[in-house]
Amino acid sequence: MLDEPPDVVAAGDPVPSPMVFRYLFTSEHFVGEWRRHWSMLWLEMVVLVVATFLLGYLAGMTGHVSNLVVGTATAVWGVVVLWVSWRVGDWYYDRFVLTSRRVMVVSGMVNRKVAMMPLARVTDMAYNQSVLGRMLGYGSFILESAGQDQALREVHHLPQPRELYLLMLDEMYGPDPRPRPERRRRDSTSGGD
Repeated sequence: MLDEPPDVVAAGDPVPSPMVFRYLFTSEHFVGEWRRHWSMLWLEMVVLVVATFLLGYLAGMTGHVSNLVVGTATAVWGVVVLWVSWRVGDWYYDRFVLTSRRVMVVSGMVNRKVAMMPLARVTDMAYNQSVLGRMLGYGSFILESAGQDQALREVHHLPQPRELYLLMLDEMYGPDPRPRPERRRRDSTSGGD
């Protein structure tokens, strides 16, 4: 394991957060860590907005008649806010980590769970993007490993999956030493040349 976590993690720097740092080995190179896409919190946000509107409606309609109804509705709304806060906090601490040797998902605020798969054991990898995922910039990874049941098979709601997929392939197979040929678009006005 590495000795001590870095003090400051600047955006875009290839430096692991203190939470991820403790799970890295000195023999591996840290490539990056990514928080899951915010779209995985859509249900929580909808529930919070609906609960807030219902509280306002009940307070406006029954506030002058019954303080018990408003008090109960406020207590229920408070429970909804606590649930949403817990889910947002859990999302905040959920990280997808790529190193030169393995892929990890670190999750959990209180009960920490670390699932990992060595890159050398990945036999097949794919990413899926729905139409909404393409519009919002998220997708899912599917990792296969020699017919074994893995703790890390599907990872959902990853940001910019195409770029992350190419980065993972680069770590798995190394950069191509040959220069890439220039690609040009075919100009439709030039008659095919």
